[in-house]
Amino acid sequence: MGKRSLVEVPPGAEPPYLVFVNGVRQAEGSDYRVKDRKLLFDRELVQEGRLGFWRWTLMFFSIAGTYRRDDSVDVKYRRDGRERVATGLDIVTLEEPVAPPADRAGERDFA
Repeated sequence: MGKRSLVEVPPGAEPPYLVFVNGVRQAEGSDYRVKDRKLLFDRELVQEGRLGFWRWTLMFFSIAGTYRRDDSVDVKYRRDGRERVATGLDIVTLEEPVAPPADRAGERDFA
């Protein structure tokens, strides 16, 4: 079991949604689920936080880069009859464990 991630779609967004994580298209049902204008991923997605003063300074002078994980969620949707794209949506990490999918209920993975 791991952490889950939640992404809220923009207000007024109408399904169907085309969802991309780091530029890779995701499939509804296997990669994420939709519930009440929220996309629920059964895996942890991470956004890099703000850069501190020293990290920014080192990057500015090309001394060091930033190599932290930085997932990006983009959604293509319709609103008012027009296609729109929202990029870099906020990601919320949920701490509770993930329940197994309905088709695997009662199964266990053993190492």
